[in-house]
Amino acid sequence: MRAVIQRVTRAEVVVGERVVGRIERGLLVLVGVADDDAASDADRLADKVSELRVFEDDEGKMNLGVRDVGGALLAVSQFTLLGDARKGRRPSFASAMEPVRARELFDAFCGACRTRGLTVETGEFRAHMLVTLTNEGPVTLLVDTKKAF
Repeated sequence: MRAVIQRVTRAEVVVGERVVGRIERGLLVLVGVADDDAASDADRLADKVSELRVFEDDEGKMNLGVRDVGGALLAVSQFTLLGDARKGRRPSFASAMEPVRARELFDAFCGACRTRGLTVETGEFRAHMLVTLTNEGPVTLLVDTKKAF
């Protein structure tokens, strides 16, 4: 699984005219599911996100996690994170998992985060979403359960 994690002061997802997910301070996590991902990847990503220390302590150092600051997660599925644009001008999404299984793993990731004590809001799977956020810092990280970047 691949994720873009952003430290935010607020974020929300709108589908049509309806707000489907909203958080104040916390993490916006855009999640892409690859065709070779498994439940262990959802758990590994949840572990990383729940323990990631990207919030500043009293000394201004990033030593605190999202739970430590009373924050929440807004998780948004985004298959385009698996886009491969190395060749040509249009990205290939061949490595993205098919939607039924991808939703199961996305839901497993969200459930694993909740099990770790996090409040989790979500977007709407396979919907056209408008995501707005205020990135604090800015702090933005890339995490991939199979790659070291």
